[in-house]
Amino acid sequence: MQCYNCGAQLTEKDFCTNCGADVSNFKKLISFSNYYYNDGLEKAGVRDLSGAVDSLKQCLKFNKYHIEARNLLGLVYFEMGEPVAALSEWVISKNLRPEKNVADDYIDAIQKSPTQLEAISQKSRKFNQALNYCYQNSKDLAVIQLKKLLSDNPNYVQAHLLLALLYIDANEWTKARKELVRCLRIDKNNTMALRYMKEVESALHVEEESKFSRKPSKADEIVKYQSGNEMIIQPVNMIEPKKNMNWLWTLLAGLSVGVAVSWFLILPARVQSAKEDLNNNLVAVGEEIDRKNTEIDSLTKQVDTLTRENTDLRSQTEALASKDGQMSTVEALLNAAYTYITTPDDMEALSAIIEQIDRDTMENEDTSEAARNLYAKLLENTGTDLAESYYDIGYKAYQATDYDTAIENLKKAVSYDAENSEALYALGNAYKEKGNKKLAIETYESVIELFPNTEKARQSQKYIDQLSE
Repeated sequence: MQCYNCGAQLTEKDFCTNCGADVSNFKKLISFSNYYYNDGLEKAGVRDLSGAVDSLKQCLKFNKYHIEARNLLGLVYFEMGEPVAALSEWVISKNLRPEKNVADDYIDAIQKSPTQLEAISQKSRKFNQALNYCYQNSKDLAVIQLKKLLSDNPNYVQAHLLLALLYIDANEWTKARKELVRCLRIDKNNTMALRYMKEVESALHVEEESKFSRKPSKADEIVKYQSGNEMIIQPVNMIEPKKNMNWLWTLLAGLSVGVAVSWFLILPARVQSAKEDLNNNLVAVGEEIDRKNTEIDSLTKQVDTLTRENTDLRSQTEALASKDGQMSTVEALLNAAYTYITTPDDMEALSAIIEQIDRDTMENEDTSEAARNLYAKLLENTGTDLAESYYDIGYKAYQATDYDTAIENLKKAVSYDAENSEALYALGNAYKEKGNKKLAIETYESVIELFPNTEKARQSQKYIDQLSE
C-alpha cells in the first residue's frame, strides 16, 4: 500500500514514515475497498453476477483506482451481455494504469475484430428498437426483435427480463417462466428475475388449481331410486331415522363416565403440569430477554462507533476528492470519455461535457500523465467535429447579426481546431462588424500568418488596411 500524499510504501504505522501524513483513515478506506472486491470476486465465482456488480461498485466508491476491481466489473458486464459498459470500465482502467494492465488484452480483443464491434452496435440498436416497440404498444414486434437478439447473444440478461415481462403481460406464464429460468442460469440471484418468477409461479399455481377443482353438480346432491311405479328422490346428506335408539343411550352413558373420570382424576394432574411448564417458560423467556438486551446494547455501541468512523471517512474522501480541483476535472474527463465511447455521434452532449474540463488543470504538470494523455487523445479524436459544430452555430449567428453569440462560438471552434481557416476568418469578420478593431486586426493577422498566399489571407490584409485607415 502506497501513501496517497508522496507515494512511499506504507508500514504498520498510522502515519507515513516518509512525509509524515496521517494515513489511518486512508488505510480503512483501502481495507473496505478490498473487502468489497473479495466479496464481488466470490459472488462472480458462483454466478451471482448482479450481486458481484453491486459489491464491485461499492469497492470502487471507496477506491476508484482499484484496477483489479474495475477489470473484474468489466468482465461481469461482458458476461451479462453488456459489452459497452464493460468496454467503458476497461478504458477507464487503461487510462488509470497505462502499463502492465490486462485491460489492454480485453480492449484489443474487441477493437481488433470489426465484426465483433459491428455485432455490439447491432445488439444495442436491436434492444433499443425493442424498447421503442414497447413504448408504441407494438408488443408482438418487440417479442420478435428480442428473440432475434437473444439468438445472437443468449447471455443478455436485460433482454431476457424484458421478454419475460412481455410474456407476463400477455398471460403466457409458461413462456415467461422459461425465460426467467434462462436468466437465472446466467445470474442466479438477479432481484428482478426472482421477483418476476414469484409472480409467474403464483399465476401457474392458480391455473393448476382451477383445472382440478370441479363444482359439484345438482345430480351429485340427490339420490334417486324406484319404488313400485314411483320415483323416490332423496338428498344424499339425509340420514334415515333409526328405529332402535338403545345404542344412543349406551353411548351417552359411556361419555358421562369418561368425563367424570377425567374431571376428578386426570384434569388436576394436567393443570399442575401445565402450571410448572408455564413457570419454566417464563424463566426461560426472562433469561432470553436479558441476553437480547445485552446484545442490543453491544450492537448499539458498535453502530455508534461505525457511524463516527463513516463520518470521518466521508470527510477524508471529500478532502481527497476536492484537492486542487483536480479530482473534479478528472471526473469530467472520464465522463467525456465514456460519452464519446457510448454516443460518439452526439456532439452536443459531448461538447457540453468537455466544456466542464478545466484546460489549465489538464495542461498543468502536476496533473497525472495518464489524464493529460487521455485529454489530448480525446481532443485529437473529437476536436475537428466539435470545431465544425461550433462553427456552424457561430456562422448562423453571424448571418443573423447576433455578433456576441457568433464570437463566443467561433472562438470555441478555433480553440478546438486551430487549422480551421473558415472559423478564424469568420471570427475576424464578427469582431469587425461588432466594432472591435483591435481584436479584428489581430485575428486577420493570425489568418495571414497561418494561411499565407490564400484568398482569405489577401482579403484579411485588405480589411486590415481599411481598419488601420
